[in-house]
Amino acid sequence: MSDTSDALVMCLCAEWCGVCRDYRDGFEALSGGHPAARFHWVDIEDQPEWPEALDIESFPTVLIQRGDVVLYLGPTLPQHTHLSRMLDTLLAMDAEEARRYAASSEERRAWQIAADFRRTLG
Repeated sequence: MSDTSDALVMCLCAEWCGVCRDYRDGFEALSGGHPAARFHWVDIEDQPEWPEALDIESFPTVLIQRGDVVLYLGPTLPQHTHLSRMLDTLLAMDAEEARRYAASSEERRAWQIAADFRRTLG
């Protein structure tokens, strides 16, 4: 398995969303299974410029980034096992596999432009 110390996993939700509130504890618990990855819960109401840049259509929306490569950006089923399997698959990629994957479709290439939030998180 590759080094995941450069992994960022963000859940973009809203406090007013009941599904998001129900999803939060399990999302935070997933971080225990991926201790090298940084997990962040972001209430988009606190970051009003983000939804516009991301065109968020549904909650929960998840961003998974390795280094400067965005591997996933979109809604996910509100089931933690779904996100856990996705993380296992995406974080197992080596750097070259991740870059190829990120460039493999028009949608994934667009994620690279819209979604580097490491600087925003500080």
